[in-house]
Amino acid sequence: MKETVVSGIRSTGKLHLGNYYGALSNFVKMQHEYNCFFFIADLHSLTTHPTPEHLNRTVREVVVEYLAAGIDPEQSTIYVQSDVPEVAELYLYMNMNAYLGELERATAFKDKVRANPDNVNAGLLTYPVLMACDILLHHGTKVPVGKDQEQHLEMTRTFGNRFNRLYNVDYFKEAFAFSYSDKLVKIPGLDGNGKMGKSNGEASCVYLSDTPEVILKKVKRAVSDAGPTAMNQAKPEPIQNLFDLMKVVSTPDTLQHFDDLYNRCEIRYGDFKKQLAEDIITATEPVRSRIQEISNDDEYVKKVIRLGAEKASESARKTIQEVREIIGIKKL
Repeated sequence: MKETVVSGIRSTGKLHLGNYYGALSNFVKMQHEYNCFFFIADLHSLTTHPTPEHLNRTVREVVVEYLAAGIDPEQSTIYVQSDVPEVAELYLYMNMNAYLGELERATAFKDKVRANPDNVNAGLLTYPVLMACDILLHHGTKVPVGKDQEQHLEMTRTFGNRFNRLYNVDYFKEAFAFSYSDKLVKIPGLDGNGKMGKSNGEASCVYLSDTPEVILKKVKRAVSDAGPTAMNQAKPEPIQNLFDLMKVVSTPDTLQHFDDLYNRCEIRYGDFKKQLAEDIITATEPVRSRIQEISNDDEYVKKVIRLGAEKASESARKTIQEVREIIGIKKL
């Protein structure tokens, strides 16, 4: 039997180059080798209190972009988290075995408290429990996550093993971080700091659905400097970020050309950014065209969501039925 991969993304907005090269491109490859569940985590998104209109729109956007990137709903299970109510039931059971101290010590929770002291809700505190249930519900053993989520994955193993010990069963399997490719791709943002992410603002991200005009404008405004002042000098972080981005979307010859210009103190950032923007536009054109095509086919999108809900629910119902029996919840 194929091992099960589980991965979710919060429905907080459109997907960007970082999502595509860091995750989606690998999802497309792994779906033929593993039993894959890819879900849109709209329940997780509720911790930040989105408006109903925004939540509904962003869920649909992520589904469309998953499809446009090449995830096959026949090969994989693409579903919306809230379409599978069993996850909420398992979340209730597992919360009974999660302790306040360990939840409060979670690094991500402490970071959220510092960043949003006026919105420290119970959902943020128990986020690791819900994430664990997303995985345990389908008996996932491989979870594509970054370094920032590895503590949560460790907590998933803790909750599953604790359930097994409490009820003297060997039921839940352990899940571990999984990287399909040995080549980890980090896509930097355009703001000069760190990786591309929605939390850094619109200007930092190149979205898969951005038009060529928008991409050109964003890249032109990317953080740069006055240029090198000495031959072969080290590139400051904002400039290195742009070269790292070029390494992903451009040909090796193009990258080498501009690297040589930089080392000879002859680079003109206007020409460099223009080339980078053109290469991003070319690299994203197939996905951008598919996004437009699929987005206009409302019946197909609804069909995919229904199919995903059916496939995910079949797996989830079996787990919940077995968990109830293990716990002792039976109809009298």
